[in-house]
Amino acid sequence: MSKQQAASNKQQSKRCYPVNLDIRKRNCLVVGGGTVATRKIKTLSDFNAIVTVVSPQFSQELIRMANNEIVLKKRLYRKSDLEKMFLVIGATDDKAVNRQIYADAEQLNKLCNIADQPQLCNFILPAIVNRGDLLIAISTSGRSPAFAKKLRKELESQFGEEYALLLNLMGAIREKLLSAAHEPEAHKPLFEQLLDAGLLAMIKDKRYEDINALLYQVLGQGYDLASLNYAPSADCF
Repeated sequence: MSKQQAASNKQQSKRCYPVNLDIRKRNCLVVGGGTVATRKIKTLSDFNAIVTVVSPQFSQELIRMANNEIVLKKRLYRKSDLEKMFLVIGATDDKAVNRQIYADAEQLNKLCNIADQPQLCNFILPAIVNRGDLLIAISTSGRSPAFAKKLRKELESQFGEEYALLLNLMGAIREKLLSAAHEPEAHKPLFEQLLDAGLLAMIKDKRYEDINALLYQVLGQGYDLASLNYAPSADCF
């Protein structure tokens, strides 16, 4: 590989700045109504965005999904559709329309992603593994979505629902410690002790008595699943 190629690859690998966006109740636009657009809309909806969809046609699945927070507009795209939008995703099969969406978004300083065209994106959507508050994002900077998908499947098999439950429990513990005027810096060794003692495995194996014993050992009186609203039941574990 030449020095010029190496420099180009290095520049490409640093093109995207990783960030997690809070899109709850934010207005997002999706242009397109086919399979790809439907998949993008599902993800936006999962993260509680308010989605406007513009397309001359919609998939049957998308029509069924329509509600107060997924609004369908059956017509061609207009630049004015970008008004008051936080971000836009273009997912049409018309390259000219996709290029126009990107140009309009750039002019208006909008976040824009054009499906399967990384050169027409100012942000890239990663493959994600979602386990409650644990969100693992995999990006190849647009080089190989297929490889990102493969990694996602591998990570999904490694990270089960116990990770979501662990974070829920950790959050409840942290909230109670803060309410007792504990200094946040003092929490770190306590959480490290819980993790090092195998709390995750206990949650996965539903060893409730062992969990309560560990919580008492590390945190003291008043820290157990019941007092933390994590009594061992089908709804919690």
